[in-house]
Amino acid sequence: MDDLPSGLAHGPQGGHVPGRWRHSELFLKFAPRHVDTGFILGHLTLWDRPGAVVAFLPERTARMDEEHLRLSILLPVEEQAGTLSAHGSQWTREKGRMTDILANLPPAERQRARRTPPPSWIDPMLATLTDRRFSDPNWIFEHKLDGERCLAFGRTGAIRLLSRNQQHLNNTFPEVAEALEAETQHDWVVDGEVVAFEGNRTSFAKLQGRIGIKDPEQARRSGIAVFYYIFDLVYLDGFDLTGVGLEHRKDLLQRMLDFRAPLRFMIHRNTKGEALYREACQQGLEGLIAKRRQSPYTHGRSADWLKFKCINEQELVIGGFTDPAGSRIGFGALLLGYYERGQLKYAGKVGTGFDQATLIRLRRRLDARVTRRSPFTEEDIAERGTHWVRPDLVAQIGFTEWTHDGKLRHPRFLGIRPDKAAKDVVRERPQK
Repeated sequence: MDDLPSGLAHGPQGGHVPGRWRHSELFLKFAPRHVDTGFILGHLTLWDRPGAVVAFLPERTARMDEEHLRLSILLPVEEQAGTLSAHGSQWTREKGRMTDILANLPPAERQRARRTPPPSWIDPMLATLTDRRFSDPNWIFEHKLDGERCLAFGRTGAIRLLSRNQQHLNNTFPEVAEALEAETQHDWVVDGEVVAFEGNRTSFAKLQGRIGIKDPEQARRSGIAVFYYIFDLVYLDGFDLTGVGLEHRKDLLQRMLDFRAPLRFMIHRNTKGEALYREACQQGLEGLIAKRRQSPYTHGRSADWLKFKCINEQELVIGGFTDPAGSRIGFGALLLGYYERGQLKYAGKVGTGFDQATLIRLRRRLDARVTRRSPFTEEDIAERGTHWVRPDLVAQIGFTEWTHDGKLRHPRFLGIRPDKAAKDVVRERPQK
């Protein structure tokens, strides 16, 4: 042990570490049949010359064959970890100034990480609707969630949660922000979705009780538990990772965060996309998101992410409403549309899916938007007791299908989407 720096810790718990050294973590994979001198089961001490890289295996480690083992690594600050890899009993260290976690990237992927200052915003990658169902070794499959998209920006001691249209969500989901504050040992940007559960299924309707709340204490008192499913890592410690392949970004993400509640890592499957889709539909879930395994993170809609939907639903713009009839309060139905070539096309009306509180609350918002002229391109919308409104509210609507003339069949209201700009709402058409 004479080759080690003076005062270096001789175990994961004890000893003094000189100021120019720091603690970091790395995941390694090796097979014990290649392990010989220098390795002691239960308490591994390993070093190479020069540089005195020291690693410790967890105590009582009994089975190592093809296992990923978490090692504590001490590395010089000025070198800041390159890659530590095992080749039989030969351990090598590649020099570089990448953050410790990024050192786990294969060399080719490391070349795709670009050094850049922390971003204030990143346009999220969006999936494209498809009616294809497939399995492919070049794709992975995640469950489609029914929640609110959320990008999280973490720097030491500071967290920003932003919706798809850059609304601040820290006060809406304070428990998510607090959990992420404990994960700011690095500078990072992650992408995910905040959800609430109704039984074993994510429910946008349930999440409505949280959306729009700006008081963190009111959010906590709502009684609606939320979880943040994180599925991508797009920036880490001075490096833009959008050019790195998806499977490598997810691998870094899983290493970077501890995922204590309410944070959850979005697991995926590598095979059997059709079987997983059928299983999701049988369980009443939303469907799947298929993602190309090596895809970069692009900004906007991409064919590298595909939606396999079990349930038809999409965002639509509210352009008007009708008067209530009989004992109903608030309004009768919402008049809905979507944009096509810059014009709002009428898609039909929805009169189901509202409870009493929603009817009253939404009527107040509609009254504040009443206008004299119809925002729709069609001039012959024959609905009695119609009131037109400024088309800046977006609703999430479920339905069975589109009719041949472009109207919704059996629509039902699911909630308001404050995270979506009305001008961005178009009719989703499956990619063939």
